[in-house]
Amino acid sequence: MREWLKNAFGQISGLWAQWKPVQKLIFVSVIAVSILGLVMLVTFSARPTMVPIVGRPIIDEAALDRIAMRLDEEQIQYRITADNMIMADDERTAKRARAILVREDLVPTEVDPWDLFDVERWTQTDFERNVNLRRSITRQLEQHITALEDIDSASVTLVLPERELFLEDQAPVTASVIVSPKPSSDFRENRAKIEGVERLIQLAVEDLQPENITITDRRGIVLNDFERMRDFDELELTRRELALMRDTEREYREAIIGALRQIYGDNRVKVLNIDVDLDLGKRTTETEEHFPIVTRPDNPLTPFDDSEFVLSIPRSSEVLREDYRGTGFNPQGPPGQEGQTPPAYRDLEGLIGEWSSSEDRTNYEINTRRILERGSPSIRRISASVALDGIWRRQHTEEGDVIVQPDGSIAREYIAITDEDLEIAEDLVRHAVGFSRERGDSVTVRHVQFDRSDLFAEEDAEYRRRRQIQMIILYSLIGIAALLVIFIAFRLISRELERRRRLKEEELARQHQAMREAALRSAEEEGTEVEMSVEERARLEMQENAINMAREHPEDVAQLIRTWLMEE
Repeated sequence: MREWLKNAFGQISGLWAQWKPVQKLIFVSVIAVSILGLVMLVTFSARPTMVPIVGRPIIDEAALDRIAMRLDEEQIQYRITADNMIMADDERTAKRARAILVREDLVPTEVDPWDLFDVERWTQTDFERNVNLRRSITRQLEQHITALEDIDSASVTLVLPERELFLEDQAPVTASVIVSPKPSSDFRENRAKIEGVERLIQLAVEDLQPENITITDRRGIVLNDFERMRDFDELELTRRELALMRDTEREYREAIIGALRQIYGDNRVKVLNIDVDLDLGKRTTETEEHFPIVTRPDNPLTPFDDSEFVLSIPRSSEVLREDYRGTGFNPQGPPGQEGQTPPAYRDLEGLIGEWSSSEDRTNYEINTRRILERGSPSIRRISASVALDGIWRRQHTEEGDVIVQPDGSIAREYIAITDEDLEIAEDLVRHAVGFSRERGDSVTVRHVQFDRSDLFAEEDAEYRRRRQIQMIILYSLIGIAALLVIFIAFRLISRELERRRRLKEEELARQHQAMREAALRSAEEEGTEVEMSVEERARLEMQENAINMAREHPEDVAQLIRTWLMEE
C-alpha cells in the first residue's frame, strides 16, 4: 500500500514538473471549485427545508393579507412563494402557525380545514388518527347523501367525543347536516325522504341516536323536526282526503255526462251538483262465523243438492258416577286424644246412609271462521242533481228559407223535454252513480230551460254576417257582369266607329287620288309640265310598287292583307 502511494505520488510529481504554468493554474482552479461546490452542497443540504403552513395556495388576497398580519404579530418567520403558498422554516413553527389560524378563524373558505392534518410525518398521534377517522366518515356520508337524486350538495359535521370510563359521563355523538335540495325536488315536504337521510346518517355513525341528528337546509330550517311537522302531516292528510273527494266527484260527473251525452248532447246536459260523502275513517272489524260441517259434498253430476252436513260432531266425552251406602267413617285424633268431629255429627255415628252422584260431559266441535276486515275509504252517501234542456229549432218558410224577424234575429221554436225522457234520464243517472236506496242516495233530474241569449245572439250575428257576405258577393258578380257587358259594347262600338272612319278616309283618299290622276292626265294631254311634291312622288312610287308586287306575287299580298284584317 505504501509502495503504491509512493509510486502514485512520484507519478503526480513527475507530471506536475512536466506541466506548464498555465496547465498548473487550470488544475489548481478545478480543485478549488470542486472543494467550494462540495462545501456549499453540504451547507445547503444541512439547512432544514421549508414546511407549508396551509396545504394549498391561497387565492383570496384579502385573506392572505390577514394571515400575514397575524403571523407578523406573533413574530413567526414565514415566506410567501410566487404561487401564494405560505411556508415556515420548520415543522414546529408550521404547527404553531396552524394552531393560530384555526383559533383565530383565519383559514380561508376555499381551504379545507382538514387539510391542516394532511402533512406527511414519521409518526402519527391518537388525536390525528381520530381526526382521520372523523374525516373519512364525514366525507363518506357527504358522498352518500349527494348521491341521492333529490340532493344537490351536502355538508356534514360530526362530533365524536372521547370514550369515558362511566357510561353516565359519556357525551353523546351528534351530527349536523346542511343539505341543498335540487330546485325541482320535494325533499323539504316529503317526510319519507327526510327519514331516509336521517336513517342513513344514524347507521353510518356508531352510537348516534336519531334525536342527536339535525338536518337543515341553507335557510336554517330544521327539516327533521317531526314533532313540529305533525300539524303539517294532519293538514296534508286533510288535503289528500279532500283531493280524493274531488277526484271521486269528478269521476261521477264524467260518468253522468257520458251516460247522457250521446242521447241529449253536451249543451243540453248540466250537472248542477254532485256530492259524494266519503267515510275516510280507519277501522278494523273482526267477525267470528260458525257454520255446519259438511260430511258429504254435493255431487255436481246430480240435478239436486245431495250434500250432507251436521251441525256439530263430538270431540270428547266424560262420564262420572259416585255411589255410597252404609255408615260413615269419622276420623279421630291421635291416640289418647279426643277427635275433631263436631257433637252434632258425632251423634249420627252408626246410622245407615245412602249417596249417589252421576255426571255426563260431552264436548262438540263446530266449524268456525274468523274474518278480520280493515276498513278502507268507502262511500257513505251520494247526491246528484241534473238539469236537462229542451230543443230549439229554427222556423222555415214553405220554400225552406229561414224566417227572419223584423229585428234581424232568426225565428226559433222551443220544444220541451217529455216526462218519459226525464224518467229515462233519471234511470241512466242512477245506474251511472251506482244508486243505493239503503245508503240514502239522492238523484234528481229536472227539465230546465237554459238561457241561450248569448248563443242565439252569436248565431244571429253569424247568420247576418253570412247573409251580408252572400249579398256582397251577389252584387259584386252583378257589377262585374255589367262592367263586362259595357266593356264589350264599348269595344264593339269603338271598332265600328273606327271602321267607318277608316272607310271614310279611304274614300276621301280615293277621291283625292282620282282627282289628282285626272288632273295629271289632263295636264299630260295638254302638254303642261306639272310639278309634284316629294310626298306625292313617294306615294306614287309606293302605289306602283304595290301594284307590281300584286301582279307578280298575288299570294303573298293576299296573306299580308289577311294579317292586317286579323290585327284590326
